[in-house]
Amino acid sequence: MAWQSPKGTRDFFPADLSALQHVEKSWRSASINAGFDEIEGPMFEHLDLYTVKSGDGIVSELFSFRRDNGDTDYALRPEFTPTLARMAAAKGRSLAVPTKWFGIPNHFRAERPQRGRLREFKQWNVDMLGIDSPSADAEVIATAIRALADLGLTSEDIVVRISHRDVVAKMLLDGGLKEAQLQVALGLLDKREKMPADVFTEKVSAAGIDPSVFAPFDNDTEASHEDLSTLLHELKQWNIDKWCKFDFSIVRGLAYYTGIVFEIHESGGNERAIAGGGRYDRLIEMFGGPSIPAVGFGMGDVVLSLVLRDKGLLGDGNDLLPTPEVFVISASDEGDSAISETVALLRNANLHTRRSYKATKNVGKLLTEAANSNARFAIILGEELSRGEYVVKNLDTKDQVTLQRANLIEHLKS
Repeated sequence: MAWQSPKGTRDFFPADLSALQHVEKSWRSASINAGFDEIEGPMFEHLDLYTVKSGDGIVSELFSFRRDNGDTDYALRPEFTPTLARMAAAKGRSLAVPTKWFGIPNHFRAERPQRGRLREFKQWNVDMLGIDSPSADAEVIATAIRALADLGLTSEDIVVRISHRDVVAKMLLDGGLKEAQLQVALGLLDKREKMPADVFTEKVSAAGIDPSVFAPFDNDTEASHEDLSTLLHELKQWNIDKWCKFDFSIVRGLAYYTGIVFEIHESGGNERAIAGGGRYDRLIEMFGGPSIPAVGFGMGDVVLSLVLRDKGLLGDGNDLLPTPEVFVISASDEGDSAISETVALLRNANLHTRRSYKATKNVGKLLTEAANSNARFAIILGEELSRGEYVVKNLDTKDQVTLQRANLIEHLKS
């Protein structure tokens, strides 16, 4: 039997992992530079952590299991916000104001895999707690944009689509929607772009909603709200307003969002959202903590990597693999005996060192192998070893010197 990875998961060979780590490096750098501290939580949580807010219907979207003699239900985490809210609630009033946290954990969703959506994925989560002003929303958005810019994307490639849950709700209610239908309508609006128009109309009719209430979202609609006016000013202060636009078709499906919400999209609309987030001012309180305003986002690696590759900003990862500083080859019997000791000497001096495992003594072929590794230096262990000497070749300049052991490390590091 030929074993394969489970459907919706990925194997990361060295080049693949280098590409992922390149993205993670930009995420982590943007977070730390903006003053966020990294956190992590368990890979699985009590199932109730997810059902308490979203209801039992979410169970079908989770990898859940029962343990502890069949008395306790758990689920692999599909997102990080509930874990963060639980952790914040545990800290209670001891939380600093603001508290700025980020994480880059693995997440799991038991959904049908499709382009841009897998069952296991990395997600960058950035959250700011304790500030109820839209200035916090702007800082969080600016952190996301900083990472995307570091990866080579520009405001021509990316748009941050910003909305407000209260504005969207008012537009729906003013259009004739019944109050009791609001949550269902918000959920449908959130999924509208992800389904054909006829399927959307069918689902709206099945919910007993007049399709005309969604008419205002067919075009760019202007609406005012104090939070959005303040946010626009802040976005200009951060010099990121050119990356952003107000778009009230954005609602975010999760019910814990309370105000400003946003999604980050590739400008051409060819992929799913790169990131999504917003304000969730009452979630921590729901988990037994104090009333703490909060805003954050999640950015998955799957869609972002698709966008970066489409823009020619992320190759197959081979060019991102770490390259050695020194490559050691043996050109003599003495060299065969000394190669392990030499490699150990160099590695103990914190030099990234690799060696040839080939049996040939053809120096030309061995130097080709060294050059293909992209090493800066090659050390040739030849007959000179009998005199305590090492031949060092600079693979960039092709210069070659013969050195005593005592001078070897200093030469390589200089």
